[in-house]
Amino acid sequence: MFFKDYRQAADYILSKTSGKQPSVGIILGSGLGSLADIIENPVVIPYRDIPGFPVSTAVGHKGNLIFGQIAGHNVLAMQGRFHYYEGYPMESVTMPVRVMKLLGVETLLVSNAAGGVNFGFKVGDLMIIKDQINLLPNPLIGANLDEFGTRFPDMTRPFDPELIKRVKQIAEGIGISLREGVYVGDTGPSYETPAEYNYYRLIGGDAVGMSTVPEVIVARHCSIRCFGMSVITNETHEEFDEEYTNDGDDVVEAANAAAAKMTQIFIELIKTL
Repeated sequence: MFFKDYRQAADYILSKTSGKQPSVGIILGSGLGSLADIIENPVVIPYRDIPGFPVSTAVGHKGNLIFGQIAGHNVLAMQGRFHYYEGYPMESVTMPVRVMKLLGVETLLVSNAAGGVNFGFKVGDLMIIKDQINLLPNPLIGANLDEFGTRFPDMTRPFDPELIKRVKQIAEGIGISLREGVYVGDTGPSYETPAEYNYYRLIGGDAVGMSTVPEVIVARHCSIRCFGMSVITNETHEEFDEEYTNDGDDVVEAANAAAAKMTQIFIELIKTL
């Protein structure tokens, strides 16, 4: 994919927003698309209409780009994301982030549904992502696009410490309990085996999922600051019951149940930007 491809997609989106540019990008994961419902003066742009954009096939992902306002800020929200497991190359998975950069986005808020690896995590917990481990192909492999960033971007702080600090203060102020941990990104689409859960915990993971990491790598390559949050939708055990299974519908249901709290936190964070 070339720079002109990203530019073409960005220009199409600007034609639908009357030239208005967003400063905040939001990527809404499985079951979390309801945050888009509170966007004021929404302009809904189906992915299928945007030049070069893939189409989301994942359960719980509506497949729309929504431009509008939250707390007085112009925002661009993805109602559903793209995953490597859908068969898309990494340049397609992360295309929206580079398009956001061209549109003027300075801050990216990402959310996802994740399996709890930390024994202390329970279904419905919200976890601030403080760091990440990448077990997917790196989206920056290949020719570097100098228009976006350097060949070897720093990943010391993939998630912005100041934004994390603000969210902790916000959550304390409104009485929402948060977890904090490391997110492991793997390919999917099969759920993890008990041995894999144990492995992810041993290498420092607290939650595991099939997204987010590539988007954050590309965002940091573009010098976009990031904040990430996971909804814990299933939990690990020392030993799994013989009848235990991971189910995609259960994941979406658990994510939906936690969506209201995450929406409240994201709104309050956007107010501070």
